[in-house]
Amino acid sequence: MTEQIPDYYLVDNLTGQRGQASKLAFPENLEDVIDFLAQARQAQCGLITIGAQTGVTAATYPHLGEFLMDMSHMNQIIDYDTQTLTLTVEAGTPLTKIYDFLADKPYFYAPDPGAKNATIGGNAATNAGGMAAIKYGVTRDNIRGLEVVLANGSVLQVGGLNIKNASGYDLKDLFIGSEGTLGIITKLQLKLRPRPKFKQSQLIGFNRLEDLAPVIYEILASNVQPSALEFFSKSGLSHAEKYLGSQLVDINGEQLLLITVDGNQQEAIQADNQTIYQLALDHGAIDSKILDKQEAEQTWRLRDNMMAAIIAKDIVEGLDVVVPINKITETILKLEQLATKKGISNIFFGHAGDGNIHASFMKGNLSDQEWQERLDDFLDELYAEVKSVGGLPSAEHGIGLAKKHHLSETFPSDYMQALRQVKKAFDPDNILNPNKVIDI
Repeated sequence: MTEQIPDYYLVDNLTGQRGQASKLAFPENLEDVIDFLAQARQAQCGLITIGAQTGVTAATYPHLGEFLMDMSHMNQIIDYDTQTLTLTVEAGTPLTKIYDFLADKPYFYAPDPGAKNATIGGNAATNAGGMAAIKYGVTRDNIRGLEVVLANGSVLQVGGLNIKNASGYDLKDLFIGSEGTLGIITKLQLKLRPRPKFKQSQLIGFNRLEDLAPVIYEILASNVQPSALEFFSKSGLSHAEKYLGSQLVDINGEQLLLITVDGNQQEAIQADNQTIYQLALDHGAIDSKILDKQEAEQTWRLRDNMMAAIIAKDIVEGLDVVVPINKITETILKLEQLATKKGISNIFFGHAGDGNIHASFMKGNLSDQEWQERLDDFLDELYAEVKSVGGLPSAEHGIGLAKKHHLSETFPSDYMQALRQVKKAFDPDNILNPNKVIDI
């Protein structure tokens, strides 16, 4: 019964709102998944597949008494194949386990989302991005194949070891990013890459956010290909400093770019970093620091924990929009002004190289009613502004329940109808994560 299910499964990790579920299961294998799905169908009850619950869009929030299926017991690394450069894992495998397994091997799994305790199945379900997407792509670009259980209990193998595929519809990419609404991902074949021999990070300081935009354009248009290109403010990062009890290296400037370059020639990396620094100097940078290994690990850990630090101290609405890269700084400035006008505290940061803007909007001392009224009005204007510059409501967190309204406001009715037709084709009885992403 619902009251026997721990709050960990019921409470939305951003709003604190408590949901309602009917049953909880921990499948050990594919057969268990199929059996529990059959139970949900028999009960005519929705089924939500759960990973580490690191999501921030209420995509695994049970609000209709659904069945919950926690994949954490399906966490095995099945096969490490150096001939096809693939790693086959179960969907409940945490990213940390994958990284640890590959740590002493010459190959690596490239995606680097902020939540390292997330499961690989959850990453696939949301098409997670992260800091390395600028060079190595998002989760979709690093999955070769999937084992998926459909709503009727049948099992599909989509994608696979062949590098090319022009053989019919690409179902693999359809399931990636579907947030558990089209099928249950149980096994994944991950793409491995040769590990670069060297990498080096550089922190560059600016006085104004506006100064970052031309630097970003110049870097992306140059011969330099950074593996990460992040922006944040010192004031925003201070939350992570307090949260972790760690300090940022000494550098001038309130607005910061954090850049990593990797490769197999150390001299080439050093030359790339010098090119980046010169481009930054030409466009208003006031300071720069090449980070040693310890400083780089410390700085990236702070960046990784910005969102976690803010969530730990306040009720937060998280932003995950994407805009064309030439619109990123002007969009941030407009959204920041809009939030300030509405009296909502805000912190902006994100992935400069692909136009992905993150922000945290904090409740602070506002009453519950005042917070919700201001937030609803603010978000309607925010997403309208994002749409006006050709942007989208989510780059890597997904839609879930929280952004469903804004998705439907972004796309025309014919597009939304096409999404509903896909959902109905794969899940005609609306069993799998019902009422998330779209309504049917």
